[in-house]
Amino acid sequence: MALHLTKVAYGATSLEEMRGWFATRGDEARLTTRYLPKRHEEIVPADGSQPGSLFWIFKHQLVMRSPILRFEEAEGGKTAIVIAPRLIEVHPRPKRAHQGWRYLEEADAPADLGADESAGEVLPGHLAADLARLGLV
Repeated sequence: MALHLTKVAYGATSLEEMRGWFATRGDEARLTTRYLPKRHEEIVPADGSQPGSLFWIFKHQLVMRSPILRFEEAEGGKTAIVIAPRLIEVHPRPKRAHQGWRYLEEADAPADLGADESAGEVLPGHLAADLARLGLV
């Protein structure tokens, strides 16, 4: 079972803007972080099994994910989280904003949207949380 990370899409004003960030990245994108996650071997297993993803938080909801390819050393003793530059839409799920990244267990990760599904516009975080509490989303 893969372990995932979550990260706020800081500075993004729309989902289209997020897609634009990755449209020109080539085959890989890198996010620099201060420390290698302690559970990195659960995120990118050495046995070649399915790696985790970086789930993006936008307007207090998990909305998309990018597969994590690997971790590598970055300048200044930091770590680069190397991700695929494609964004896979998921069923939106409320998630509080936080600084940096946090772990997300497979059981708590939202499912990908199907080819014929659309998340539409993202609901405001407080409304999505209320609907989730009522079991409506």
